[in-house]
Amino acid sequence: MAVVAGVDFGTLSVRVTLLDREKGRLGTATAAYPLHRKREDPDFATQSHMDQMNALAAATRQVMAETGTSAGDVVAMALDTTGSSVIPVDSSLQPLDDYMLWCDHRAHREAREITELAHAEKLEAIEWCGGVYSHEWGFAKLLYWLRHNPEKRARFATALEHCDMVAATLIGITNPADVPRSICAMGHKWMWNPKWDGLPPQSFLSKLDPLLDGIREKLNGRYQASDAIAGTLSAAWAEKLGLQAGIPIPVGAFDAHWDAIGAGCREGDVVNVVGTSTCIIAMARQASLVPGVCGVVPGSVHPAYTGIEAGLSATGDIFDAIARRANTTVKDLAQGLEAYRAGQTGLLRLSWDNGDRTVLVNPELGGVTLGWNLIHTAQDELFAAIEGTAMHTRIILERMAEHGVPVERVINGGGIPQQNAVLNQVYANVLGKPVLVPDGVPTSLGSGIFALVAAGVFASIEEAQQAMCLGYRTYQPEPAAGAVYDQLFALYRKLYFSLGARSSEPARLGDVLPELRRIAAAVHRA
Repeated sequence: MAVVAGVDFGTLSVRVTLLDREKGRLGTATAAYPLHRKREDPDFATQSHMDQMNALAAATRQVMAETGTSAGDVVAMALDTTGSSVIPVDSSLQPLDDYMLWCDHRAHREAREITELAHAEKLEAIEWCGGVYSHEWGFAKLLYWLRHNPEKRARFATALEHCDMVAATLIGITNPADVPRSICAMGHKWMWNPKWDGLPPQSFLSKLDPLLDGIREKLNGRYQASDAIAGTLSAAWAEKLGLQAGIPIPVGAFDAHWDAIGAGCREGDVVNVVGTSTCIIAMARQASLVPGVCGVVPGSVHPAYTGIEAGLSATGDIFDAIARRANTTVKDLAQGLEAYRAGQTGLLRLSWDNGDRTVLVNPELGGVTLGWNLIHTAQDELFAAIEGTAMHTRIILERMAEHGVPVERVINGGGIPQQNAVLNQVYANVLGKPVLVPDGVPTSLGSGIFALVAAGVFASIEEAQQAMCLGYRTYQPEPAAGAVYDQLFALYRKLYFSLGARSSEPARLGDVLPELRRIAAAVHRA
C-alpha cells in the first residue's frame, strides 16, 4: 500500500488529503486557523505560523484516524501554501512576527517605489512580472516590515515564503542557508530568474532602501523546482503528525499552481482557481512576456514548462461581502440565481473591492457598481458581481492570448465552482468557451500528485495526473447569452481601462448607463 499526504494551506484552513495509487483519494480532513484583521486598517491581514502548524497536526491525525491509515503506510508528504505570504525569522528560523499574508495590502507604497526604480534602472526583472511590482509580493512586504519594525531589525536573519517556512519546519532546518526555496514562490513574487543569476542585483536593492543592504545574501538558499526533494520529515514533527520520520518532502509551491496541476492542467489550458480570490494559471513550453501578469517563471507550475500567473484580488470575498451587507449568506442569497439571464439586472460591477491584481496592478482601486435604481436587490448585485468577475477574467485571458499564451481549454478549479453552477455557466457565456469543472474537489490533489512523484510511485507528473485527476463537468457557452455579454464586455472594458489607471486618457462614458438600461430592457422583452 503506497499512500501519500497532500497538504494545502489556504487563507483560513489547512486541508490534508490521503491518496492511494490504486484507490485514489482515501479521505480529506481540514482544520481552521484565525486570520487577523483590523477594522481600522482594511489592508492588514496576518496569521500565526504556530497556529497553522498546530492545525496541520490536527488535520493530519484526523484524516489518518478517519481512513484507518497507519503511519507506516504514508510514504511522502507534499505541501502548497498561500503566497506571497512572508514571514521574517531570526538566525534559528524562529518567527519574529506573524506572516504578512498575500491579502495584506499595507505595502502599496513600497511596491510603487520598486516599480518606479526598476523602470528608471531598466531592470529586466520588472518586465518579467508584467511591468508593475505588486503590493502583494515579497520585496514590498519585507521592506514594509523592516521600515515599521525597527526594534526587531537587529535579530532579522532572513524572510521566507509560506511554503518554504512550512517545509523547513517539518524537515527540522534551523540554519537559513540550508532552507530550500521554491522557484515557484521566489520567481513569481521576488523577481527571481536564472536569466539574471537569480534575484535582482544588490546595487538595485540597496538603492531602493539602505535597509535592504545585504538582503540578497540573506535570501540565499537552495532554489529548486518541485521535482526536487527539500528534505525528509523530522522525528519531532513525525511524532506530532502521527507519521513515520524520514519520508520525503518535495520543494513546496503556491496553492493555485498545484491546484492547476490537480485540476489536470496541460499546455494550452488556463485554470481559474476560484476561491476567496482568483488565481489564473497557465503553462507553456515557450512563453513571451505578458504586460500586467503576476510573472512568467520557468519551472514554476510544472518543472518542464514556463508558468504564467495572473488573477483577481477578490472573488469569493466580494460575494461574501455582498451577502454580509445584506445580513445573509452567499448560499441563501444565491437561491434563485439560476433564473437570471445575461444582463437582466442592468448593473455592471467592477471587481476592484480589494484592488486590482491583474492587469492594472493597482491597489488603490475600489469596487464600482453602475446602473443602480430604486428596486435593485442584493441578489441583483451578487449576479452582477459574478458577471463582473467573469468579465475581468476575460480581460486577463485576452491579454495572455495577445502575447502568445495558448488558451485552448478553460478549467474552473478551486472551491467555489464546485458549489456554483451559475458561476460556471456565466463564465462560459462571457468567455465564449466551454468551461470544464473537475467532478469533485481538486484542492490538495496537486500536492498529492507531487508527493506521489517524490515517493517514486509515479515516474512523472503526467503519469500521476492520468491516474489521479478527476473527470470534468462541461458548461457550454449559450449563443444568445454570449451575444449579450459581448455588448456588456465592450462597456466593461472601456470602464476598466478608463477608471483603473491614473494615466489613462479621458474616455467618453456618457453612453454606459443608457446602454445598460437598453440591454436590460432588451433582455426582459426577449
